[in-house]
Amino acid sequence: MPAAMAGAVIAGAEPRGKIGFHAGKVAVERPRVRDLEGHELSLPSWERAVTEDWLGKWAMNLMLINVSTRKFRRAVRLPEGDVPAPAGAGVSKSAASRHFVALSAARMKEWVGADLSGLDIMVVQIDGIHISEHLVLVAALGIDSEGFKHPLGLMEGATEHSAVVQALIDDLIERGLDPAVPRLFIIDGSKALAKAIRHSFGRHTPIQRCQIHKARNIMERLSPALHASVRRALRQAWELNDAAKAEKLIRNLARRLERDAPGVSKSILEGLDEILTVSRLGLPAQLRRSLACTNIIENMMGTVRRVTRNVKRWSSSSMALRWTAAAMNEAKKGFRRLKAYKQLPTLRVALAAHYEETNNRALVQTAKAA
Repeated sequence: MPAAMAGAVIAGAEPRGKIGFHAGKVAVERPRVRDLEGHELSLPSWERAVTEDWLGKWAMNLMLINVSTRKFRRAVRLPEGDVPAPAGAGVSKSAASRHFVALSAARMKEWVGADLSGLDIMVVQIDGIHISEHLVLVAALGIDSEGFKHPLGLMEGATEHSAVVQALIDDLIERGLDPAVPRLFIIDGSKALAKAIRHSFGRHTPIQRCQIHKARNIMERLSPALHASVRRALRQAWELNDAAKAEKLIRNLARRLERDAPGVSKSILEGLDEILTVSRLGLPAQLRRSLACTNIIENMMGTVRRVTRNVKRWSSSSMALRWTAAAMNEAKKGFRRLKAYKQLPTLRVALAAHYEETNNRALVQTAKAA
């Protein structure tokens, strides 16, 4: 017994007390304790049991693993079990929904307001997910200098317009993502993403367009008879350590396709500089493979789709934000360290050299103009 309750005596029990138990509420006898002068004392253990939000945690946990609100009661109470589920037990469909909304909103507020200045983010991946016809969420994920992955932020909009991406980037900067620190950005090829990134972080910021997206877009427009040879040529170019030789191979491929697929030939050359960014930085092969695509953030988006598959109607953008933020942080639990994390110091050196080179070039151009 705590020292503050020394000398207290038990004065019966209150039969109507309810505490959270296994995602619902159960009625238990609440002990009544009085001091020697007859004053009622509160029990710390009872107060903790009453105030702890076990109902919200249970609701969120089960809904994140795709237990629908309709099946919530069955998931936490056996029909033939000895724990009753009367009205007011907190296991109904509406109760589970209320608990999930409250806790997911509180956690999202904490997450989107978190300070990012303490994270040594070296790589940022940005991608969008279509929630409905007129609602798109744009998300950002960061990789720090130790190879650990962090969901950074989320912003809603009608499309993946540069204004939406700009709002997301402005939010990240406001929360501590220093725009003066050299970083590599990885995107799926959207011009809106590149425009917003260069507006905030400088026009010479290194951007890597996803090579997997690029190859997929090319293959979808080609005759099946050309798939094997084109895929082989692209893979060979992307595996080369020499960026100049890789660019030459891709240009040769484009020339070969001018007769059979002139539109695809032009598409291959579009954004060529950004496709070979990791090669131009001189990164080791293993690190290049990890950073040449948006697989990391795409896997996180896969978790978002899995978690939200039971949602039949999105009533508002705030609902979509809550669910997506909860799913992104659920995905974080399964994140693995970047395979090539030991090679990240090479990336830091390469980024510093790139920024120094571009700054020197800008100074020379300014001097010539003067």
